[in-house]
Amino acid sequence: MVRTVTRDLERRLAQRTRSAVTGALNRASRTSRPRRPADVDWDRTIRANLRNYLPRHRTVVPERLIGYARKQQAVARDVILCLDQSGSMASSVVYAGVFGAVLASIRSLRTSVVAFDTAVADLTEQLSDPVDVLFGTQLGGGTDINRALAYCQRLITRPASTIVILVSDLFEGGNRDEMLRRVADMTAAGTQVIALLALSDDGAPRYDHDNAVALAELGVPAFACTPDSFGDLMAAAIERRDITEWAHRTAAR
Repeated sequence: MVRTVTRDLERRLAQRTRSAVTGALNRASRTSRPRRPADVDWDRTIRANLRNYLPRHRTVVPERLIGYARKQQAVARDVILCLDQSGSMASSVVYAGVFGAVLASIRSLRTSVVAFDTAVADLTEQLSDPVDVLFGTQLGGGTDINRALAYCQRLITRPASTIVILVSDLFEGGNRDEMLRRVADMTAAGTQVIALLALSDDGAPRYDHDNAVALAELGVPAFACTPDSFGDLMAAAIERRDITEWAHRTAAR
């Protein structure tokens, strides 16, 4: 039954997520110095150079080219999903397991999934099947966000190309000050850190407002996200848009 429900969720959410993420990856790979004519985005190039239209010759002089970088197999972004296993996060963990599997199927992303309570479990090897991810988590117990983020830090090899998404109600049972210092270190190194108070349709659960405010002061937005919006969130993160502004705009719809 769990597998049937998970497959239904994946079928509903996968295509939209892949479309949003791959579109963002393509846009992020745009360059103003395309190497070959085939790499030029002629539609955008023409629109960007309309002021250079020569009526006599009925042509546009492309003063600035817009194109795509050469497609390659290299990983464009590293994504780390860090999942709080406390009881209030149950539905969020279900959705995160599905999204982890979807993101892992996109070759331009290197996706890791880390689940935690007072201990930390790396579920990355199970990402080919979201059901395995779900059964790899044991909901309940305490919460040590600092320990989980310490593990995530060890996974980061390219800070400026890494997105860490912490899915948690932020009730820290470990070392709060060290947790905040760790987040500050990651962001200072160029890593994007986003805190999702919930990844579900239920709205934000009870969460630690003080920690949410402290993270916001470090430039890390903390907000709830619906499953239907997660693909757009990932696209915004890949394009390095202002996530706080994105969250406010999305909430206002």
